Amino acid sequence: MSDDRRSDVSATERWVELEGVVNMRDSGGLPTRDGGSVQPRRLLRSDNLQDLSPADVRHVVDVLGVSDIVDLRSDTEVSTEGPGPLWHVESLTHHHHSLFGDGRAVTAEQALAVPEHSTRPVRDATFWSEHYLGYLSTRPDSISAALDVVSRSSGATVVHCAAGKDRTGTVVALALDAAGVPHDVIVEDYALTGERIEQIIARLMPRDLYGKALREQSVDDQRPRPETMQTILDTVQSEFGGATGWLTQQGWSTADIDRLRERLTT
Repeated sequence: MSDDRRSDVSATERWVELEGVVNMRDSGGLPTRDGGSVQPRRLLRSDNLQDLSPADVRHVVDVLGVSDIVDLRSDTEVSTEGPGPLWHVESLTHHHHSLFGDGRAVTAEQALAVPEHSTRPVRDATFWSEHYLGYLSTRPDSISAALDVVSRSSGATVVHCAAGKDRTGTVVALALDAAGVPHDVIVEDYALTGERIEQIIARLMPRDLYGKALREQSVDDQRPRPETMQTILDTVQSEFGGATGWLTQQGWSTADIDRLRERLTT
């Protein structure tokens, strides 16, 4: 089957509208090459979860059925921001898998991929694809661990970082690729964040950790470009044989990969 299938579930239906986030959506409904689809309430992606209201928390737990939270932020971000409201929910398991070095102080510029003291113009697709591939080369352990959480979760898993765009986009793309979602659909899902990039930046701007870095660049510097994700998927395909090949190199067995695929699609 060619990579031209589209979801029967519209992007509008996949957005999760809560008071405390602006970039949460469900991967459920995305088609797979074998004629199936990703099941709803298995894999959700999101921006920072620090601002969820009590009503948001109830929706996450009782309606979305979330059991696991995968936090891709750096140690610096987690310690600076402090525990969010979901940390107080006993039914949730939190997994911190930073895509930066353990214990390393990480600036907001690094977390948001904003070059410090740089006059470089708009961050282009090449810049971002190189940045994302850096996650795969420097923190394959964290990416592998994050996907393992998704594969073993008893309920829905929320994968998030600060904006829910770059680190989250990379991990979710590998999960969807392993599940058999066509590349063009993964690219489209990644680029969907662009619809809310202004709101994402507005939400992060008042925060001490991110505000200065974001004020020094334009909205277009942070806008996701389809060609960025296409490059990532093409590179993983050519160098590893796709996400499943990459996971095999990380020590995953066929049974492990099947567990991830079945968790997302069955």
